[in-house]
Amino acid sequence: MGIKPQMIVMEFGSDEDIDQELRTAIEQLTGEEIVGEDSDEVVDVVLLWYRDGDGDLADLLVDAIAPLADDGFIWLLTPKRGRDDYVEPSDVTEAAAIAGLSQTSITTAGPHWSAARLVGRKARGSKR
Repeated sequence: MGIKPQMIVMEFGSDEDIDQELRTAIEQLTGEEIVGEDSDEVVDVVLLWYRDGDGDLADLLVDAIAPLADDGFIWLLTPKRGRDDYVEPSDVTEAAAIAGLSQTSITTAGPHWSAARLVGRKARGSKR
């Protein structure tokens, strides 16, 4: 997933259905605790857990961009096809475009979640 030691990871949309094994693996890899969305830190990665019905995805993506370092990225985690609250890929593509993001890859993130890597334009103000 491109997450490396000492990276700061922020999490949005956490609930009891998230993949705790994935969270633990990320914390072990980075050597840092995942910070909550109320943190004011500049972060390298945002994990955004999103389910159909969680609100406007484009708005949530815009919120997730704010704390990112210039070279940071978002992993949008959505339930896999066939699971409750599945999100159509076209909805992800549309919301990402509205938020000024591009999808660069898709991967499996555990037995119940898919992950789309989203990156922004480099025109934002310099951070970090």
